[in-house]
Amino acid sequence: MVESSNSPTPGFGNVPTKPSWERKKKRKSTPISAVVVISLIFGGGAGAAFGYLAADFSNGVSNDTADVSQVNKPTPVPINPATETVSQIVQNVRPSVVSIKAEGNSGSGTGSGFIFREDGYVVTNNHVVAPALNGGELTVYLEDKTAFKAELVGRNASYDLAVLKINATGLKPLKIGDSNAINVGDLTVAFGSPLGLTGTVTSGIVSALNRPVTAGGQDDQSFISAIQTDAAINPGNSGGPLVNGQAEVIGVNSAIATLGLGAQSGSIGLGFAIPINQTQRIVTEIINTGKSSTPIAGISIDSTFRGVGARIAEVVSDGPAASTDIKVGDIVTKINGELVEDSTELIVAIRRNNPGDTIVLTVKNEAGNEREVSVVLGSREEG
Repeated sequence: MVESSNSPTPGFGNVPTKPSWERKKKRKSTPISAVVVISLIFGGGAGAAFGYLAADFSNGVSNDTADVSQVNKPTPVPINPATETVSQIVQNVRPSVVSIKAEGNSGSGTGSGFIFREDGYVVTNNHVVAPALNGGELTVYLEDKTAFKAELVGRNASYDLAVLKINATGLKPLKIGDSNAINVGDLTVAFGSPLGLTGTVTSGIVSALNRPVTAGGQDDQSFISAIQTDAAINPGNSGGPLVNGQAEVIGVNSAIATLGLGAQSGSIGLGFAIPINQTQRIVTEIINTGKSSTPIAGISIDSTFRGVGARIAEVVSDGPAASTDIKVGDIVTKINGELVEDSTELIVAIRRNNPGDTIVLTVKNEAGNEREVSVVLGSREEG
């Protein structure tokens, strides 16, 4: 596992004093208007949990040997002839989108979901079903307002996913896309029931990929390598599908960014979805076994570390990293060649992989010497 140790946990605690894109510059205080807060988008009385976004926006590249004759010549982007209009997408997708009501001793609220299989399996967020845990009640409403009592098949808090089952057949499952094939600028359409307004549709584009997002409470933190979209997403959209121009699901709407000024607010054009490729693996495992697996590296991270990278606080004695030369105090600076700014980025990057995958960590010891270490990821079962 990759766990954080010492308080505050990564992505939580005090409001950061700097946005991540300033980490390589001189450290300075940041006015509150610049602080971005990630909020779960569950509507109703269950309450919201908060975390912080960590991302590196300095992705510029240069090529001094470029052919001068090609400078400023745009590269033509072919238009996909299969792309449908938003109206066509709505007609194809909306019959498969559901609203969800969760009620329990801890509160109640509403969320969204979508039909995954024709025999009644529904995908949503873990935080949508959370109020109904321990004896609560879940109700799923189809587009035509037909209501079904739902059974919780299983959930994975680490990825903020859950699967429900209703007693229905002949349903229309959504087509599953490939979240690894999407590009920044691609069309996105978000579906759900924001603020209880069922059947709501908004559109936008893919604003960014692989955004490291963490959200949730101490007991159900999720770390997501998210698809960012500017399609309007609001409380109640949680668990609804984000689809592409071919009416295929590419993500599960899970969180929005706010300015951190107190009460949860609505969309400011920064929405985040769990990629469908991660979702499909976890959902399939839950349907087949009632449980799912989360990749772990067998290290704990010192979340009080404020330098660049992620400092190792513990190497679990029987974990995947125990057979390597990773030591307490080492600082992870890269994973699979990608820079690691902080502990949240490391955890999110690890969870982009599957149990059994091999990752390569670049680690720096206290003397400043770097080396590469290969770790075969283990798994933690969640259900």
